[in-house]
Amino acid sequence: MQLPAALRQALDARLDRHAIDDLRSGGERLSGRYRAEIRDGRQHLDGEPAVLAYLAARMPATFAAIRASLEEVALRRPDFAPETLLDIGAGPGTVLWAASDAFDSLCEATLMEASAPALAVGQALAQEGLAVATRWVRGDATADLAERAPADLVTLAYVLDELPPEARAPLVSRLWRLTRDVLVIVEPGTPAGWRRILAAREQLLAEGAHLLAPCPHAKVCPVAAPDWCHFAQRVARSRAHRLAKRGTVPYEDEKFAYLAVARQPAVPLTARVLASPRSGSGKVRLKLCTPDGQMRERLVTKREGEMFRAARRLDWGDALE
Repeated sequence: MQLPAALRQALDARLDRHAIDDLRSGGERLSGRYRAEIRDGRQHLDGEPAVLAYLAARMPATFAAIRASLEEVALRRPDFAPETLLDIGAGPGTVLWAASDAFDSLCEATLMEASAPALAVGQALAQEGLAVATRWVRGDATADLAERAPADLVTLAYVLDELPPEARAPLVSRLWRLTRDVLVIVEPGTPAGWRRILAAREQLLAEGAHLLAPCPHAKVCPVAAPDWCHFAQRVARSRAHRLAKRGTVPYEDEKFAYLAVARQPAVPLTARVLASPRSGSGKVRLKLCTPDGQMRERLVTKREGEMFRAARRLDWGDALE
């Protein structure tokens, strides 16, 4: 996946003015906080240096994960043409760029973010190449939603991991009430991130939501520890991204977990691919989540003709219609 040209240009213009050593050290501190899921009362993006480090080290990968999640929504709901977006915990606008890229219909967006530096940078980036009318609001996701208006698409990306456990369920409920059509939640692709997605899944189903993705069913999740349900998206690295991450390859694979629910049901899936297909001579082995609530391995051989040709084109995370 490539970042949109306007976003690449906006990031390059802002990051090229800063020393790579500063971006690198800031990115390492920020990544360390994210990986350790530190909750010490401080905002991860607590100043402009941290925000710039996020732009260099994390924004391309989180964009890729969010964009991939929205692409699954578009595939499941070809009729979905959101005009309004509400993004909570917006950071510098990663979801805004991903949603604008995924949905040409988007014309208005409200972005809520607690960090003033992140909000300021997000506003500046959005002016570089987005046609969407944006409203940036400084606020706490757990306390400042009373004045927010409902939106066609509501998003919460890489936020639940920053909240205390007791704050998560009330926030998910409030966001569902603000959702006119589709709610998307994205978390890091770790076992802990999957457990947070699983808890949100159970809660939203109980509140009447219909699953869009990734699940092909609304039954109890068949994945059991030490396994966990997650996906991966490869994103091309810019020069700043590669240097900030001390990367030696021109791409990064972002692992993520996500959930998309809607007010109305979609056509059921045949299955979802839960791991990279394993190909051999004349055969493809698939790990599938199926509509009956089971997780199965399916061996597809060359004798199966078109099914075999289709299986060879499948990738981790793909849906079987």
